[in-house]
Amino acid sequence: MTTAAVAMAAATAKLRAAGVPDPARDARILLAHAASVDAARITLIAPEEIAPEISERYEHLISLRAVRVPVSHLVGERAFYGRGFKISREVLDPRPETESLIEAALAQPFERVLDLGTGSGCILVTLLAERESATGVAVDLSEGACLQASANAVLHGVAERAQVLQSDWFDAVEGRFDLIVSNPPYLAQEEMADVSPELALHEPEMALTDGADGLSVYRLIAGRAQEYLTAQGRVMAEIGWKQGPAVRAIFEAAGWANVAILPDLDGRDRVICAQNPA
Repeated sequence: MTTAAVAMAAATAKLRAAGVPDPARDARILLAHAASVDAARITLIAPEEIAPEISERYEHLISLRAVRVPVSHLVGERAFYGRGFKISREVLDPRPETESLIEAALAQPFERVLDLGTGSGCILVTLLAERESATGVAVDLSEGACLQASANAVLHGVAERAQVLQSDWFDAVEGRFDLIVSNPPYLAQEEMADVSPELALHEPEMALTDGADGLSVYRLIAGRAQEYLTAQGRVMAEIGWKQGPAVRAIFEAAGWANVAILPDLDGRDRVICAQNPA
């Protein structure tokens, strides 16, 4: 048997040779998962020998990570806004930059929220968990995504306040909302050639790109969302960091009020905010 430290060193070298970013971190997280211990305890068990079944499981995980299967898919979850969300290849991984949308949404009151293209459900579930009086609807064209979002709503205790519908954007939506949120597919088709293998090979393409210029869903939301908002209701959507001027122009041309672009924690354009002028 080998020690945990030796196994991690070998795994780190294998991941580094495969071009995996931050190989030491991934090697540590995956050993913790294989050994069913908290990642913070890995340094404590580093001198210890690991059982053969753990070693075998670890080697399998490292082999998958070396072909760029995301860590979140291997461990089955991803942290987002202080909560763990169950993840699969059916949905886009929650990203830290999307937390900027959460912060912006929570900065003002809302009681009824619509999440367009919900994926894992991380946006709606987080908003309902943070605002216990609110209710909401999440929609996604993917049946697998709807199942994943429903499971995360149950996991975080908001299922009774969340309705998940399979829908092509607004098609199955009824009623009006104080807040409409979305993290739509915003990569242009030409940008897909440059995305990481983790995205290109293991996450749903329909959640990444509209197959066109990356702006089509913003045109759809700007053109239709006012029909589903209360008076003075708001829309907030994540955008690509280079898309601020183009998305702002789309919403201003559609007659929205108080159109603003908010930055993420790195200071890059990240969220479009607009108010129903009604």
